[in-house]
Amino acid sequence: MKGLIYAGMALVVMGLGFWAYRENYATQASLREVGQLRHEIATTQARLDRLAAEWAYLNRPDRLRDLAELNFQRLELLPLTPGAFADVNQVAMPPAAGSVANSPMIVSSGGTIETEEPL
Repeated sequence: MKGLIYAGMALVVMGLGFWAYRENYATQASLREVGQLRHEIATTQARLDRLAAEWAYLNRPDRLRDLAELNFQRLELLPLTPGAFADVNQVAMPPAAGSVANSPMIVSSGGTIETEEPL
């Protein structure tokens, strides 16, 4: 009986050792993958930073002004002036507070909608 217990315990210890061995290598593989992903993220971030710098360089106002003047015949672009925008009086305003759209509505049991007049 003692021998059977010793054999069972030996199998358990060997099983735990095998499990620890596999977990160790799985952890190392995961750490390698995390390292590769961090490297890829850093590379992508550096590329995004470089593209943002190139975009800022290409969108300099003096460069865009020169390009607009160079291509005026084809594009007919004009500088923005305050007159190019709408006047405040031309903007549509929302309806007044006492309009039908803002008054409370009552739905009757027949499914019809009735508006309640404000007091």
